[in-house]
This record gives sequence, structure tokens and C-alpha cells, in this order.
Amino acid sequence: MNLLGIDFEEWYHPKLIQKYLTNQKKNLLITNGIDKILDWLRKNETYATFFIVGEIIESKPEILDKILSDGHEVGFHTMHHDGLESLSYDKFDNELKTFNKLTSGKSVGFRAPTFSLNHTTSWAIDALEVNNYSYDSSLIPVKSYMYGVSSNELGPYRIKSQNIERNHEDGKILEFPLLTSDFFIRRIPIAGGFYLRALPTRLLFDAIEKYEKNEIPATMYIHSWELVPELMPKIDLPFKEEFITYHNIKKAFPRMDSILKKFKFTSFTRYIAKTD
Repeated sequence: MNLLGIDFEEWYHPKLIQKYLTNQKKNLLITNGIDKILDWLRKNETYATFFIVGEIIESKPEILDKILSDGHEVGFHTMHHDGLESLSYDKFDNELKTFNKLTSGKSVGFRAPTFSLNHTTSWAIDALEVNNYSYDSSLIPVKSYMYGVSSNELGPYRIKSQNIERNHEDGKILEFPLLTSDFFIRRIPIAGGFYLRALPTRLLFDAIEKYEKNEIPATMYIHSWELVPELMPKIDLPFKEEFITYHNIKKAFPRMDSILKKFKFTSFTRYIAKTD
């Protein structure tokens, strides 16, 4: 069984878009696609974890009810999609408590925006422990120019703020690293997002099959705006940012759909309950 996380965020939340926004009004658009996303999961008989930006629930609390009533799970994705590098321990702790109130304590999992958990921001693990969270899925076990931490741990392991790269027997937080693949002599990220859109689907199939053969859950993600590209406005960005954000955006949904039809996926808490 593999793991599916939907990073549920608005069109203006991605890091590569945020810094180029000027006077655009931040209307909620992507949230209007929630029914399409839920119908898609229902048809594929798949449960997912929605790592949701807190301000979305503040504005549209009915989103939470729809997600939970369909049997899915909500996880925390910060209140405003801020990378951990722009937060402090105290601010992050306050955001966790705010999200806990908004969700009536339904969230026990976290994913850092832009996978911004690293050696500098590992204090977030301490905050998760204090707030009774049980798992995190913010680490890509390969260093890239935007994110990632070099690690040999591909499957779930116990994590501590002082030791995020390998299993720690006293760790309270269970880490679910994102899917990677060996490509020639290098390990590359392949778990979703841009990689889902840019790489051959066969490469993703092979990576998931290899994880399953080794009895490791393949942890994948997709952004809400990739599932409803028809609601995603086109922002004028520099070439690199534009390419990463929009390249093959209309192919994300059918490619992830083909993955769900070939492999079994579930939410994080359902997986943990089955393996305890």
C-alpha cells in the first residue's frame, strides 16, 4: 500500500508565484475544484491526506467538512503556505494551535511548504511533538537546488530535530520520505508535482514497483491546482519559474489517474493504523 498526499493550496500560494505577485487580488479559485477532486478519488476507491493551507479553512470551513465526510484525512500545510525558513518556532507553534482549533484536533500530520524541512528548520519537529502530531512528510531524501536532504532512509523512520537523516529510536514523529528513483548513477526526486508532469510515466511506474518489491510505501504528492488546471490562472513569470509551475500542467491529472488505477494508495493515518 502506498501513500497519497494532496497539497491543497490556492493559485497564489506556490513559492515560485508568490514573489512575483503584484496587485493581483487573491480570490479563492482552486477551492472551487474540491468536488471534482473528491469525485476523482471516489471513482478510484482511494483515500488521501489533504495537506491543507490553514487560511483556506478559515475562509471556507465547508471544505474541511467535505474532505472528512468522504473519509479522507487533513494534515497541516502552515497557515499561509510560508516556508519554514520564514517562520520562527513560536510562530509555527501558534499556527499549529490555530489549525488545531480550526480542525477540532483532526490533524496529526504535517508537510512543510516547498519541502522546507532541513537541518536549519528542524526545530519544527520539536513543535510537532509538543502539539501531539504523530507524523511528518516533508523530506525528499536527495538534495536538489530547491530542497531535499541527503539521506539513505527511503521508507518510514523515526525522526528527531537533532537527527533528521536517519532513524532515531527515541523519535516521536514518524517521517514518510517522498518517492525517489535511481537514474543512471544519481538518485532523483520523482514523487509528484513537476516531476510527475515532466518525467515519463513509465519511470514513475518502475519506481513504485521497486518500492513495493522492497516493501516500502511509495509516498507521492500532487498539488490541488494540478488536479484542476482549468481553475489555475496564468501568471507572468520568468522562464524558469514559468516552466516549473506550468509545464505539462494539463497532464498532471491523467498521469496521476493512471497511477491510482495501477497501484493502491491510501491516506497516512489509514496506513499507520494498518501497520501498527
